Parts: sequence; C-alpha cells; structure tokens
Amino acid sequence: MPAFTPDSPTAQAWGAPPSARYERLAAPFRPLFARIGAGAVEREVSRRLPATELGWLKDSGFTALRVPVEFGGAGASLAELFALLTELGQADSNLVQALRSHFGFAESILNSRDVQRRERWLERLGRGETVGPANSETGDAKREAFSTRLLADGANWRLEGSKFYTTGALFADWIDVGATTPDGARVTATVRRDAPGVEVVDDWNGFGQTLTASGTAHFREVAVKADEVIDKDQRFAYSPAFYQLFHLANLAGIGRAMSDEVARAVAARTRTFSIGNADRVAQDPQILAVVGQVRSAAYCAGAIATQNALALERAFEARHSPEQEQAVAIAELEVCQSLNVVSDLIIDAAGRLFDALGASATLRPQALDRFWRNARTLASHNPRVYKARIVGDFAVNGTAPPEQWKIGTV
Repeated sequence: MPAFTPDSPTAQAWGAPPSARYERLAAPFRPLFARIGAGAVEREVSRRLPATELGWLKDSGFTALRVPVEFGGAGASLAELFALLTELGQADSNLVQALRSHFGFAESILNSRDVQRRERWLERLGRGETVGPANSETGDAKREAFSTRLLADGANWRLEGSKFYTTGALFADWIDVGATTPDGARVTATVRRDAPGVEVVDDWNGFGQTLTASGTAHFREVAVKADEVIDKDQRFAYSPAFYQLFHLANLAGIGRAMSDEVARAVAARTRTFSIGNADRVAQDPQILAVVGQVRSAAYCAGAIATQNALALERAFEARHSPEQEQAVAIAELEVCQSLNVVSDLIIDAAGRLFDALGASATLRPQALDRFWRNARTLASHNPRVYKARIVGDFAVNGTAPPEQWKIGTV
C-alpha cells in the first residue's frame, strides 16, 4: 500500500493533494474535522448553531490559513485553502458557508495596496479574529446604491441601516458593511460585532444551510473609524470567482459526506427485498452501482474544484501586474464552466442516494435530506442560470466575463 495516512483524501481515492506539504498542513485539522463531523446530524436535527465549533476552528488557526507566517498564519496557497475547505465541508457544510466572507475579507487584505491597512488587519487575522458580511439588502434596494447610509461624524463616520444574508456575522468578531455615503459613493465600513448599536438576529429561515446565521443585522448610529472605510471597488479583482469557488468546494465536501454516509448505511443494512439481487444489500450489484454513482459525482466535483483553485492561484500571483486582467478573466471563465456541472452532479447525487436505501432513510433523525437541501441552497447563490451564457459568449464571440456585478432594482 502507498505510504499515505489512513484518513488522507489521497488514500481514500479523492485525488492527489494540491501541494507537497499539504498532508503536513492538513494533519492538525483532521481530528478537529472528525470532531465537528461527529456532531453534524445532532446540530442539524436540533438546529443548534455551531458557535462552539467555529470557536474551535479559530483556536486551531484554521481561520488564519491564508495569513502569512510572519503575522501568525499558515501562509496557505489558494489551492491548499480550498482543499481544506472541502475537507471541512465534508464534516459540516454550514461551517464553510459561515466562513466564506471571512476568507474573502482576508483575501482582500492580502491584495490591498494600503500597507498600513494590510499590516493592521493581518495582525488581527493572525490572532484569530474573524470578519462576517453585511452587504445584501432585501426589497427595493437599488443595484447602484445601498440604503444603508454612512454619515459624517466629525473626522469619522456613523452607520445607519439594516442588512440580510449576513452569513456568519453572528459568529464573527467584526462585520464588513456595505453602505452609501452622502455623495453617493459605495463603500464598506468594518465595525466590531459587539459595538454599541450593532444587532445581529438569527432569523434565517431558508430550507438549507440552516445553521449559518444568514439572517438580519441592524446598525443604529454605529460609530465607524475613518481608517475602517474603503471604496467598495477596492475589492480584489478575482473576488467573483473566489466567492463562487467557495460554493463549489463546499459542494464537493457535501458530496464526500453523503458518499461516506450512504456507503456506511448500505454496509450495515440487514433488511433486503425479495426482488433484490442478493441476501445482503451490501452484495447487491444494483445498489452498489448507486453508491458508486454518488461517490463518482463527489470525486468529479472535487477534481473540478481543484482545477478552479489553481486558476485562482494564478490570478493571485499576477496581482498588481500587467498579466492580472487576463489571469482574472481566465479564472472567472474556469469557475463559470464548472458551476452548472458541479451543481448538477451533487444535487442529482443527493437525491439518488435514497435509491440505495429503504424508506427508513427518510426518517428525520438521520437527516439525510440535509445534503439535497444544502446543495440546492448553495447552487441558488450567484445565479448559475447565467453562467452557461457567459461561457458560450466567450466561446463564440471571445467576450470576457463580466467584472464585479450587483443585485437590486434599477
């Protein structure tokens, strides 16, 4: 047998690691992933938010993966980051989703040209501090402006407004808030979650990703320091592809989790049908084929996410260089080309797995429905319906993918 540790993805045939050092980097986190995974069904059934588990990830240094070593982080590459996110998604996809904006904020800091801001935030992130989002607004919010306002208050600012889809903000130390200034500029203001006037509400009622605290946040006369406000357009250039790849890596993790669970359930099952092909389900070739289809979907999703991560890595390496624009466009196209394929693979497999099991698999305590609900919810972000058109327009007309996009009314 190859000299792989029993719990490595390579030994489980999920594919080779993204770097020579990956096994060393991942080894300290795997017992934590196992601990998180052991409580996933109980949390889902009881709807217990994973605040404790996110605390474990902070304490372990997981949230500082991309932070350079000199600032207390691991200095992980993007390919290493997304491989670890897939492993975490296998344990519990809610936690990956809850950390999506945190890692996006860290990426923006790594790309920042503002040396003082970069160093200030890398020190905070290296200490394990986390950042949640507050950008999306519901109702008749405009595409080109936020209804949340940033008002002048002497040399500093004051924040007023409400947000929804604040995924993970309830668990974070800081919140990065999208707002509009009196002169119409779109900015982001970063405030402490425990600052006076900040209220984060756990009112997320979506049928999937139920433990991500993706609900409402209110900001009432919140004081904001001038140096914590930046122009919204200062986001890193490959951010659309980065945030979308978070979903794809998470979907790959969901695929691995449901593959493992259905395989264990089939192996343990003693009841079988008289019209089946064997006295034990574990020897029934039709059932084994179903399990194989689920596992194959998970494998392909992970392999595609790995290729996407390598494209993002090239975009990161080209930052602030003449090659950046092309590298970013290619990364965006690679993710667009992957989105529908990965989503369809995992959504289909999440329904197909029940064909390998009996009606008892639908009982609520097993929570096997969470895989479809979570996958369908992830696939509803950043609408995949437009991605095939973007890819086709490039293939036929050479049209580059659109840059940063917005949602709201005209």
